[in-house]
Amino acid sequence: MEPAALTPLFRDHFGANPDFHSVAPGRVNLIGEHTDYNAGFVLPVAIDRSIVYAVRARDDRNVEIVSREFGGVSRFSLDAIDHDADQPWADYVRGVAWALSEEGFPLRGFDAVVGGDVPVGAGLSSSAAMEVGAAMAFARVSELDIEPTRLALLCQKAENRFVGVNCGIMDQFISRLGKRDHALFLDCRDLRYEHVPLPLESARLVITNTNVKRSLVTSEYNARRAECERGVELMRAFVPGAQALRDIPADVFALHRDELPELTAQRCGYVIEENGRVEAAVAAFQSGDLDEVGRLMLASHEGLRDGYEVSCPELDALVEIAMDVPGVYGARMTGAGFGGCTVALVQESAVEPLQAAIAAEHPRRTGLTPDCYVCQVDDGARTLTLGET
Repeated sequence: MEPAALTPLFRDHFGANPDFHSVAPGRVNLIGEHTDYNAGFVLPVAIDRSIVYAVRARDDRNVEIVSREFGGVSRFSLDAIDHDADQPWADYVRGVAWALSEEGFPLRGFDAVVGGDVPVGAGLSSSAAMEVGAAMAFARVSELDIEPTRLALLCQKAENRFVGVNCGIMDQFISRLGKRDHALFLDCRDLRYEHVPLPLESARLVITNTNVKRSLVTSEYNARRAECERGVELMRAFVPGAQALRDIPADVFALHRDELPELTAQRCGYVIEENGRVEAAVAAFQSGDLDEVGRLMLASHEGLRDGYEVSCPELDALVEIAMDVPGVYGARMTGAGFGGCTVALVQESAVEPLQAAIAAEHPRRTGLTPDCYVCQVDDGARTLTLGET
């Protein structure tokens, strides 16, 4: 969203203009789903939908935040950081303040209005963008120089230990370290990363939100994580010292797959194959082979649908509709699953036909009207002095 859109709201509530805006993008993961908590590889991009804070520094250690979307106000002291039962959205900001304080950073308070155009609950990481945007705001008002990787880790800590969601590092990492027109190839074990140029001069990313309310994500996520951990334990008989599924070579797993319980083998097989697909997608982008990227995206979706079983009929329908449109390279569900979004890699000339096909066909098949976003690949989080864009 345009940061300047929040300035009038800030002025109405606080009686003056903000000092600056803090902007943190949402993200879409091109390939590499459910690999992050298995110490594997992911390939996300930051998108041109963001969470924005309009911020003015205070001379004390109090924080007051107004939410444009939720219409609430949350106030707290940096000397007594607790949860806000009435305004749960504010816990992402409070959690960041808590994590920074735990690390010994001297914080200064601020007034802020927060708003954005990252859809909530769609799997595009509005929560990570909330956290990273808040961390950037605290860093600027408090004159802190926090290395980007460390800032992402502190935001993850806020979500894990304050908000109480056991997320991996990918979402906060890409929100902070994204780069325009590049994907981020991230090793979730040691946080080594590479910005991969995307040859999208005549192609676009189309994200489609099913608008399905996701109700099974937490319990099913935990069940799959447990199966993956069980698979590592059993595979140590054949790969001594293995700590995660990314340590199991695909050929070794294929040789011993039948010695694992079927469900465990099914879940682990998907993750091991998906790690290979991420590495292959990086090579395909680097060589400009978008047909191969599309093939890998579709194979990823099929694995998520049949092996990891985290898709749903509405997601499957979107992928099927997309793949029937000439000029679509590939499509897949993205995010945790059981609803949320798909991402499609599409020739520019096919964007409008794809949108028309989804608008006509998806409601007929599912009874739901999805939302389509044609996204640009954007930079990671930054702060902008008033008037900057």
